[in-house]
Amino acid sequence: MILDRFRVTGRVAVVTGAGRGIGAATAIALAEAGADVVLSARTESQLAAVARQVEAAGRRAVIVPADLRDLDAAAGLPAAAISAFGRLDIVVNNVGGALPRPFLATKPRHLADAFQFNVAVAHALTQAAVPHLLAADGLTAAVINISSAMGRLAGRGYLAYGTAKAALAHYTRLAAADLAPRIRVNAIAVGSAATSALDIVLGDDAMRREMEQATPLGRIADPEDVAAAVLFLAAPAGGYVTGKILEVDGGIDRPNLDLGLPDL
Repeated sequence: MILDRFRVTGRVAVVTGAGRGIGAATAIALAEAGADVVLSARTESQLAAVARQVEAAGRRAVIVPADLRDLDAAAGLPAAAISAFGRLDIVVNNVGGALPRPFLATKPRHLADAFQFNVAVAHALTQAAVPHLLAADGLTAAVINISSAMGRLAGRGYLAYGTAKAALAHYTRLAAADLAPRIRVNAIAVGSAATSALDIVLGDDAMRREMEQATPLGRIADPEDVAAAVLFLAAPAGGYVTGKILEVDGGIDRPNLDLGLPDL
């Protein structure tokens, strides 16, 4: 049955930023599709809550509280998967971000910090995972990077964030070429999603309407919209896809919110 191609039964995934939002939804989706999951983020209580939902789906969860800006912490996650479950098949690089700033307030260190958090962390984890992904039996292993629509759109205030996410998108293409055919590497360019990063927007009716009206599908994404795309790319259903950036953005073709930042 075609639906069987969306199963990841018996596989093991590492998901970063797994305490809430897209990371939590992704971890639960993978568990519901049959995977055991290593969950990592900074806040242990949030990870524990997600782990309970993974276990409620009949799968196992291991939590690794860590500040994943520390590259050594990120690189240690594959070993946690091997120690707990004896294998690793799927890596979801979900941590990242950068605060919006006017151009002149964006210092070189802000660019460096954004690159480290959005790209170098993903590389540290992926590189450490590769020997274990190559050892996994069955179909090709999968790495999924969570990028952003701002990696291709131009908007005021997004210089550091958009540059870093554009770098992550191209990193995905280059890594896919390096790691084919045994490991597939893809990314998801996310538009506006109802996560804690949008709390200010979601709590302001006028700002929310502005964002919804700028999105052709007329709504803000639920984290499960993104999790479903991750599952496709991780599962046999996506087995002939690598080096691609899947745009899960409601059809946007321009920044969908004026941040109200001062000129320059």
